[in-house]
Amino acid sequence: MSGYEALDAKKLVRSPSGLRMVTEHRCARSPFGLDEPPWVPDKECPRCMQCDTKFDFITRKHHCRRCGKCFCDKCCRKKVPLPRMCFVDPVRQCAECALISQKETEFYDKQLKVLMNGATFFVTLGTSDKSELMVCRLSNNQRYLVLDGSSHYEIEIVQISSVQILTEGFTPGGGNTRAVGMILQYKVPGSEELTQMKFTASEDFSCNKKLSASWLAAMHKVREGRKS
Repeated sequence: MSGYEALDAKKLVRSPSGLRMVTEHRCARSPFGLDEPPWVPDKECPRCMQCDTKFDFITRKHHCRRCGKCFCDKCCRKKVPLPRMCFVDPVRQCAECALISQKETEFYDKQLKVLMNGATFFVTLGTSDKSELMVCRLSNNQRYLVLDGSSHYEIEIVQISSVQILTEGFTPGGGNTRAVGMILQYKVPGSEELTQMKFTASEDFSCNKKLSASWLAAMHKVREGRKS
């Protein structure tokens, strides 16, 4: 069992927002996760924060599980999955947050699955002139980039400082480009110096090139998604 898998144990917890399946060790949580927001206190919210309807015995208050703001039932009636907060079931969200969560879930479901399936690259470490054929994938807990070949590397996602996607196929007339490689820089725990790796798509089979290009595109999209 590798180091990261040993921390993968999960537990079911109940919060004011609902049931969540979370990792037992906070340090093992996914870097794509979100913290539960604090709820706006009831006493500070006499009216719906969307439509300004006054709360009374009939018009009840509801909190959006994503933003923590207070709304009436009409403005916060949608129950939408929120996997980034580890909720077991769909949870109540305001209209704005529900739309964000829906788009986000579709995005991460697609891109993270591509990364976890993995792809094959020639990997060059630092300034070495030798490369090694390795299978690269995102770990099941989404915390590490795992590289397997004759050597083995586990790069923590949060330690990656930059990702540069290498492309080819550009023409002056604006032709399509294809991702063919990546330069990745990251920090090794305990060191402030950056380590560089270069990934080059295997040219052995056309199917490998297509798979590698899809993997690189997903890496770029997920990286940009985490910044936003």
